[in-house]
Formats: sequence, structure tokens, C-alpha cells
Amino acid sequence: MNEIALTKEKGKSRIGREINAIITIALRDITLSVRSPGTIIMSLAMPLVMMGMLGGSLLQNMAGGLGFDYSKYMMVGMMVNMLFMVTTTGMVSLVEDRTTDFTQEMLISPISRYAIVIGKIFGSSFSAIVSMAGTLIVGIIMGITLSPGQLLMILLLSPLMCLSGGALAMIIIGLVKSNKTANIAVMLITMPQMFLSGALIPINNSSGILYVLSHAMPMTYCLDLVRAVVYAGTAEYGSVVLFNPVVNFIAIATLTVICLIIGTFLFTRSEKSR
Repeated sequence: MNEIALTKEKGKSRIGREINAIITIALRDITLSVRSPGTIIMSLAMPLVMMGMLGGSLLQNMAGGLGFDYSKYMMVGMMVNMLFMVTTTGMVSLVEDRTTDFTQEMLISPISRYAIVIGKIFGSSFSAIVSMAGTLIVGIIMGITLSPGQLLMILLLSPLMCLSGGALAMIIIGLVKSNKTANIAVMLITMPQMFLSGALIPINNSSGILYVLSHAMPMTYCLDLVRAVVYAGTAEYGSVVLFNPVVNFIAIATLTVICLIIGTFLFTRSEKSR
């Protein structure tokens, strides 16, 4: 009985240590972001460019004849896109941490590699939430609004969106060692998703290679899940949502776990080979 109790106590202690590590690593990145006014400014300025200029141009030139309110469609798409893109971009800080050997110090600590990665993802998500808020502000200026209930549901789903984007970025982080190369590589996996996942342009009629690419991208399912929640009970649901929400959730969870496992393995291996 004493051995069983001791085993349970060790298990609880380990779980508590992992959670504490995740929170500590996330808070470190959040603190660095808060202390860098440039980061906050860029997080707020990006929605102005993406939503105000690009989205505004599309709204004025292609909104007619779609069968649904394109402004709301675009608003939801850009909010999710900001969560996904900014979190993915923020993960590049792991490459920067190599120059100060901070990653080496974390890897020799008595915590799992997944706690380190998840902590970095949640830390990077702070700027993503700021960008999402900026998107909401730009949308209000453009006359696009969402109900408090819809905003709450998007906020509740945001950790899942950020985790999915961060897990995908880990594969890139594990393969490159240059900060400049990492930034370029991350942009190469985020920009195509913005256009091919349905953030701005509907993909209901995609076929061929575009169909394959759009259905292989994690952000496609993130967007569709959020839109399923936002458009639930409306006449536009069938025109906007592609898959059953359960299918979306399973796809997001599966792709996130696969990317997290592969990315963490590559990242750990690259640090050991230094």
C-alpha cells in the first residue's frame, strides 16, 4: 500500500512539475512580448494590413453572388488566421534561444520536451490573441460585428487554434538552424494556408491539386470548426461550413498530435547534435 501511495505521489508531483514548467515558459515569452512595444505594435498593425487592405479589397470586388454575407465570413477567417499565423511566427524564437543556449538549459532540466514546446506555443499565443483583438477592432471600423456569444466561442477555441499552428511550426524549427531561414520557412507554410484554407477565399469548389492541398492544411479544419460554431443555426451554415464539427475536431487533434510528435523529435535531435 505504501508503494502504491508513493507511486501516486510521484505521479502527481511529475504532473505538477510539467504544468509549472509550461506556465513558466509561457509567462517568460509573454513578458518578453510585453516588454517589447514593437511586438505589440506589429501585432496590432498586421490586422490593419491583412483585414483592412487585402480583406477590404476582396470585400468590395468579390462579395456579390456568394449566397452569404462575405464580410462576416472574412472577419471570422482573419481572426483564425491571425491566431494561427502569429503563433506559428512566434515559434521562431526557439531558434533565437539557441544562440543564448537557453534551449540547452531547458533540455537538461527535469521536464519533458513536450512541456517545453507547449509552453513556447502558449507563450507565442499571447501576441496572436492581441492580433485577433486588432482584427476585431478593424472589423468594427469596417462595420462588421459578431455577437458576444460568437466572440466567446471563438475565444474558447483559440487555444486549440494556437496549439495547432505552433505544432506545425515545430517541424520547421526542428529542421533549420538559422533564424533567417526559419522566418522564411514559416512564412512559406503560413501564407499559402491563408489563401488555400478558406480564410479569405471560399474553397467549396476547389478541385485537383488545390483540393488536395486545402484538405491537407491544418488551418482549413480550424477555420471550418470556428465557422461551424459561429454560423450554427443560421440559413448560411450549409453554404459556409464544409465538414461536420466532429470531423473538424478529429482532424485538428490528429494533425496537431502528429506535428507535435514529429516536430518535438526533430527539435530535440537538432539540439543534441550541436
